[in-house]
Amino acid sequence: MEPMETEADSRFPSGKWVGFFTDKRLAGKLPMELILTFRDGKMTGEGRDLVGDFTVLGRYATGDGVCSWNKTYFRAHTVSYAGFNEGKGIWGTWTLLDHGLTFTGGFHIWPEGYGIDTGDRLREEADLPDAVEVRELAPVGELEGG
Repeated sequence: MEPMETEADSRFPSGKWVGFFTDKRLAGKLPMELILTFRDGKMTGEGRDLVGDFTVLGRYATGDGVCSWNKTYFRAHTVSYAGFNEGKGIWGTWTLLDHGLTFTGGFHIWPEGYGIDTGDRLREEADLPDAVEVRELAPVGELEGG
């Protein structure tokens, strides 16, 4: 059996990704590490951050760079991510719904070794580009069956 090909688009290399998320409840940029696989519009992987170890299941589109995924912590909660890849990693916003409360923040991840200079440009209230707001990908939950 031959291994399946991963994504050819250079914006979505499979392998180690690094980055951070912001959260008003916690100070500063909170680092995260991920191992991601991009194949046929599906984004899968695992990672870890201050909260703990997690899995990643989502979708991406090479046409416009739109990405959405769920980050599910082991034996804990799930955080929804929506972002955009314009060639400098994926950035956007995350949302956590917890007991009737909604928490949000910003994030930026990129392939390890890209040398992204994030500076202080990402703020917690980061807005997604209009393209992300106009067109949504298929719900992440639909991936589990296919």
